[in-house]
Amino acid sequence: MQNLKNSQQSGLIQHTVMLFSSIQKTFIFLSCTIMLGLLSQSSIAAHDKVYEITILHTNDFHARFRPISKYDNNCSEKNNAKGKCFGGTARLISAIEDARSSHSNTILLDGGDQFQGTLFYTMYKGKVAAEMMNKLEYDGMAVGNHEFDDGPETLRAFMDSVNFPVLMANANVDMEPELKGKLQKSTTLLKNNRKIGLIGVVTEDVVDISSPGDNVIFTDAVAAVQAEVDFLTEAGVNIIILLSHSSYGIDKMIAANTTGVDVIVGGHDNTYLSNVSDRAKGPYPTVVNGTQIVQAYAYGKFLGELSVLFDEAGNVIYATGEPITIDGSVNENSQIVARLDELEEPINALKETIVGTVASPLTGDRAVCRIQECDMGDMM
Repeated sequence: MQNLKNSQQSGLIQHTVMLFSSIQKTFIFLSCTIMLGLLSQSSIAAHDKVYEITILHTNDFHARFRPISKYDNNCSEKNNAKGKCFGGTARLISAIEDARSSHSNTILLDGGDQFQGTLFYTMYKGKVAAEMMNKLEYDGMAVGNHEFDDGPETLRAFMDSVNFPVLMANANVDMEPELKGKLQKSTTLLKNNRKIGLIGVVTEDVVDISSPGDNVIFTDAVAAVQAEVDFLTEAGVNIIILLSHSSYGIDKMIAANTTGVDVIVGGHDNTYLSNVSDRAKGPYPTVVNGTQIVQAYAYGKFLGELSVLFDEAGNVIYATGEPITIDGSVNENSQIVARLDELEEPINALKETIVGTVASPLTGDRAVCRIQECDMGDMM
């Protein structure tokens, strides 16, 4: 009885410590936010002209137009109705609309890898991604490695269909007719009468993990970024955002070895950054060499939301934010749901197509196939 009592007390103490730790983290985050607000007020007083913009961002969406489960798999209609699902374009557009209504000046960016991942891509390639991204009114996107999975031709078709720039600075595409003169290294947008420079980079090992062909020559990301920063700066642009499909670690390396990049919107390694979650791999934003680095995990489960205040010279006065969880509390846009239903009809028909028969039941049990040869394939 005494041992049971001690165990219960130990469990209570452990629970109390964990609860205190969680409350402490939340308190620290809120305190920092309040302090940043106070600092920003004093900073605003010190600057005649300040500029604030809220960066909304996604990355590694991978054709997850429909909601996903907490395990990032397909989520059933039953569980979706119960509010147990995450993401999906119908919820994402609602979250973006809410964020835009809450902030007077926003920009919507993507860190790459819209392609590949579901039967929507298998059936339509980049057409659905283009349609949905246009509906969400994206302002810019980096090329991800999966954008090359079906060659430069499919990437070009996607670029011809979207209403925003698709960027990749660390490659020479002059020998690739599908991309020459079309795929930009950087661009400039005008947001509330202020020029915003956007640069794109992709992981340098694309040739090993995708199909860019022989005519696209990838180059060093750091040198490519600095060259575009210098080009934009000479053109009078002093707010520069890098869209980087390179990974959290590489983003920190780029920030440490370049000057003039204010914000990096990342992707590629599905990193979750947060100021309040124990599951985060780092703070949101992560600051390296004065550069604010953000990423929003993957699959549309989160919408990144970073508010940045700049002075007249383009220096960051403060930056604050937190990824928004796109869960069951976010309403689904009925028009998007209806459009996806329409697009899914031929996919559902394809699922019913008989492609072959087997003479006996197939064993696909994970416990068997993970340790020995089975009916589903040979161990290699």
